[in-house]
Amino acid sequence: MASSEPLVVAAAVVERDDTCLLTRRLEGTHLAGRWEFPGGKCEPGETLEECLRREMLEELGVNVHVGREILVTRYAYPGRAVELHFFRCDLQGAAHPREGQEMRWVPRADLSTLDLPEADAELITLLEKRGHSSFSSDG
Repeated sequence: MASSEPLVVAAAVVERDDTCLLTRRLEGTHLAGRWEFPGGKCEPGETLEECLRREMLEELGVNVHVGREILVTRYAYPGRAVELHFFRCDLQGAAHPREGQEMRWVPRADLSTLDLPEADAELITLLEKRGHSSFSSDG
């Protein structure tokens, strides 16, 4: 049975030359094999920004500058609900997958062709419709 409280997740929207950084979920995890914006679940007492910095370092071995929040959305999967907080982020170095996951830079126009979680649909629409300048770190 699903918990009444959603899992709070922070995710990074990292853009470079009209592409977005995506990683593929590992086998044995919820939504295994699907592409996603990197990030993860917040731990108790952790801010969204702290969560995102921790997850990016653990998963991709890179520090990030966390910019403004782009979108907050909720989605109920069978057995689990999530509350996703998407932040514009800038990498402080090069990202390298550390957990065996695939990583790709995907053209913004191609995002809707990939198998991404349903919870990301609103973000994909925003990214495909708006230019890079709409998501500047300081804006």
